[in-house]
Amino acid sequence: MKGEKMKKGAKWTLTVLIICILTTSTVHAEVGSYSWYCRHVKGHIQPPIAEELQFVESLNGYCLDRRSADPNAQSKVIYLTFDAGYENGNVKKTLDVLRQKDVSAAFFILENLVTRNTDLVKRMAEEGHTVCNHTASHKNMSCAKSEEFLAELNRLEAIYEQETGKQLAKYYRPPEGRFSRENLIDASQNGYKTIFWSFAYPDWDNNRQIDLEKAKAIILDNAHNGEIMLLHPTSSTNAAILGDVIDALRAQGYRFGTLDELTSTAEA
Repeated sequence: MKGEKMKKGAKWTLTVLIICILTTSTVHAEVGSYSWYCRHVKGHIQPPIAEELQFVESLNGYCLDRRSADPNAQSKVIYLTFDAGYENGNVKKTLDVLRQKDVSAAFFILENLVTRNTDLVKRMAEEGHTVCNHTASHKNMSCAKSEEFLAELNRLEAIYEQETGKQLAKYYRPPEGRFSRENLIDASQNGYKTIFWSFAYPDWDNNRQIDLEKAKAIILDNAHNGEIMLLHPTSSTNAAILGDVIDALRAQGYRFGTLDELTSTAEA
């Protein structure tokens, strides 16, 4: 009886293994659908980019500043970026802190924010921040055809110009970090540079915000030269700790760069 159970268990394990292999193969076969991720690394060194994702840098994609890798450099740089889809009071608080600390950041925005909070979006540009494209509707673009993908970018461009009278910066960030090789090619051919990140943490769920001190420790412990930091400005935790984080990073020798600097440096 025991032997039969072991045989059945072995068959079940093999079946599950086969399903997993088939599922993985199917996912990778879907026209090259990818999800961006990066691992946190101790020691303030730049995290390694997963081998299957390294191709993004050959298609006008950026995930960190490789020319600023020395963790012991006297002057170090971090590129502060935010994905902003809506306002809940914390985006304004975030802008208040950035103005107080004299820091320029990049905001990747959606149509919803432009149309519902136009004055807030105008303020971003007026206070020296780079306002960028996160698509109009935040759909998963990894399986989108070129026409659908470009329509999302163009729609946000048009709405932003209509509502603010300004031109959207030609920087794109894939919603949820999901993308395809074709997305990057289409973006590049239409003048866009795709901006990923080398640090992010679970800050987006408003109902599960991390303790303030713990969040500060995560951000500061993982700081690295050339970092592209991704934060969500809707986070109450981020709004509360941002000033302290900026002060602490400056005390560690970091300054805050712009995406124009990032991309021109990388191309130099």
